[in-house]
Amino acid sequence: MPAESSRARSMNETRERILNVALDVLGQDPDAGMADIASAAGVVRRTVYGHFPSRLDLIRTLTEQAVTEMTTVLTDVTAAAKPADAAWVEFIARLWPVAHRYRVLLALRRGEYGTAIHALLGPFDERLTNLVQQGQDTDVFAKHLPPPILSQLAYSTIFAIADSDLSNGIRSPRAATITSLLMLGVPEARAIALVDDQG
Repeated sequence: MPAESSRARSMNETRERILNVALDVLGQDPDAGMADIASAAGVVRRTVYGHFPSRLDLIRTLTEQAVTEMTTVLTDVTAAAKPADAAWVEFIARLWPVAHRYRVLLALRRGEYGTAIHALLGPFDERLTNLVQQGQDTDVFAKHLPPPILSQLAYSTIFAIADSDLSNGIRSPRAATITSLLMLGVPEARAIALVDDQG
C-alpha cells in the first residue's frame, strides 16, 4: 500500500510539473508542441501524453485551473458590500499574479482552442458581467456598452498589460487597474484615488 501511494504521489508531482512548465513554455510560444513541453519538463513525450492525451486536454486543464483561481478571487471580492468600482480595484489587485501566470490563455482563446476555452470561462465571464451590471445600475460604471462586452474589454486590458509588462520586465498592476477603470467609465481622478487607497 505505501508503495502504491508513493507511486500516486510521484505521478501527481509529475503532472503538476508538466502543467507548470506548460504555462512557461506556452507563455513564451503559444504554438509550442507537446514535445517542447516534455523536453522542458525533463520527461519523455509519452509521459506528457500519459497525463494529457492531447494538446487540447492540456489546454483545457490549464484553463480549468485558471477559472477556479479567478472565480475564487471574484467571489470573495463581490461577497463584500462595496461599490462596484472599489470591488473592481480589489479584484484586479488580487487577480494580477493570476493574470501573469495564465496570460497565454488569452492568446490561445483567439486560436483553435477558442471554443473550448470560452466554454470553460463561461461561468466566470457571467460573474464578471454581473459586477459590471451592478456598476452600471448604480451609476458607477458608464453605460456606453452592454455589460457583457464592457466587462470583457476591461478584463482583456488586464491581460494585455500583464503580457506587455512581462516583455518589458516591468510589473504594473497600477497602470492596468487605472486603465481598466477608465474603460469602465470611471473618472480619472476617482480611478487614481481608488488605486492609491488600495495601495
